[in-house]
Order: sequence, then C-alpha cells, then structure tokens
Amino acid sequence: MFIWLKKCFFCGSSEVVRNGLRGRIQRYKCKSCGRRFDGGLRRDKFQVITDYIEGKQTREQLAQKYGVSVRTISRDLEGMRYVQKISKDKQVIIQMDTTYWGRDFGLMVIKDAYRNKILWRKYVKYETTADYIEGVDRLKEHGFKIYGVVIDGMRGLAESLKVYPVQHCQFHQMMTVRHYLTKNPDLDASKALLTLVNSMTKMDKESFLGAFEEWHDKYKVVLNERVHDKRMKTPPYMRPKLRSAYLSVKRNMKRLWTFYDYKDRIIPNTNNGLEGIFSDIKSKVRVHSGLTREHRKLLIDEYVSRHY
Repeated sequence: MFIWLKKCFFCGSSEVVRNGLRGRIQRYKCKSCGRRFDGGLRRDKFQVITDYIEGKQTREQLAQKYGVSVRTISRDLEGMRYVQKISKDKQVIIQMDTTYWGRDFGLMVIKDAYRNKILWRKYVKYETTADYIEGVDRLKEHGFKIYGVVIDGMRGLAESLKVYPVQHCQFHQMMTVRHYLTKNPDLDASKALLTLVNSMTKMDKESFLGAFEEWHDKYKVVLNERVHDKRMKTPPYMRPKLRSAYLSVKRNMKRLWTFYDYKDRIIPNTNNGLEGIFSDIKSKVRVHSGLTREHRKLLIDEYVSRHY
C-alpha cells in the first residue's frame, strides 16, 4: 500500500514544488510555509509488517516489491510491537504444552481449550513444572477461574495441579507407548497392547479398562518373565520396553479418563487443538528461515497477537 503526497505535511497547502531527490524519494518544498519534506510514493510500514506476517514474502522479496533495500525492510520490521491481550472470558478449561525449535529454544503455551485464545506464553530452554505453575498463577492473578487442565503427561505436573481436574492427553499416551514398542512390534503382546492403546479415543472408560485387564491377564507371564541367569540374585526383566509401556498406561490410567468422569465440564481428552496452533506457528516461522533468535521471537509474538 502506497500513499501519494499532494499536500504539505506541515500547513496542508497544495502549493508544493519539487526540490530534488533523496535517494529514490522525491523531495518537495512548500511555497506557503517554506518548509521542505519528502514526498512521492512512500511505504506504509504497517502494510510491510502485514505482508511479512500474513504472506510468504521474504525480506528480499519485500525489498524488491517496495523498491528499497533489505536493510530498510529490516528496520521497518523492527517496529513490530505486539500487545499482550487479556481475555475477557474468565471461566476456562486450559490446555498446556511446549513446542521446540532445536534443542534449547521452546515456546510454552497455555490456551483456552474452546475459544482458541492463547492466555499465556513463555520462551523456555526446556519445560519445567515451575514454569507451568508460573503460567497458572498468572492466570489466577488476572481473575481466571480454571475448571480443568489438559497436560501432555510431564512427570510431576499432574501432582502439582491436583487441585484441578487433570486430563492426561490420550494422544501423548499413544505416542509414549509407540515410543517404547515402535510402530511395528514383533511380539504378539506388544502388538495387542499397541492396538488397544491406539483405539483408546474410540472407546469409553469401562470398555478400555476391561480390555486392558484382559490384556494383562493374557500376557502377564510374558510381561513378568525375567532373564534366566542363576548367577544373578534378581535377574532383569526380559522385555523392559513392554513393561515400560504397560506401566506408563497403568500409572496414568486415572487421568486418562478425567473428561469421562467430569462430563458436565466438557474437558477435551487430547491436546490436539494446541498441537494445531503449534503446527500453524511453525509453518509461518519455516517460511522465514535463517532468522536470529530475537527476530524469531518478534515474528512469533506478532503472529500470535494477530491470530490467537
């Protein structure tokens, strides 16, 4: 978007004459007040930022579009100043998780589960319970009333949030079991457990609990079998990854069905809504590869403030 200047900036008079060039910008002089100013075709910096955030143009493409240098476009983008908005809807069910770019740059987010609003965020090197509690405390300070929490299963987090109904994300539980057993396990017991866990979102609580107990009764010998070595007082288990997968489900069982026990609160059973936001943000950042960490933060902050 360009603005064509036909009047004096200072007195509003239309009696202006050309007075040389300043780079590629025409200079003018006002006959009425005698003051000089730049004129002609000029950039709208807000539109430059919008093209950068909403479109897929790189800084080089924007520089070519507006007829200026890349450095000038970079200076325009330095003007991105997002405003942190506080939601007016104070009764919420929240979802929390962290996504990463590399090993030491992560974005921790707490989101309103049903209004698609990011209520709090923080840049972290790695996720900790203390950071999540900091976010929850910040929401409480602003008058939010929390009716439920959906977490990814980070150890110790559920205990720290036990004053709220805590839902362990069923999708993350599937990923945990898949991590231990792989997508195509060889053992029949592993195949049966993987199939059962992958069907979790399509089953009700009673059906899953019954099927899980049946699996354990059928494969408990395989599950508890130890290495046959008489030299060892307590031989290790023969299938430690199968046991880890089983114990993970058993340990989280009471929180996998919180949404089922609190039907009146309509708590989501997964963090998929938050994962969708992460995918959207990462797609936007991927377009502008090569950014420094600080410029990446500016891009993410501006994009989140406009969309979430």
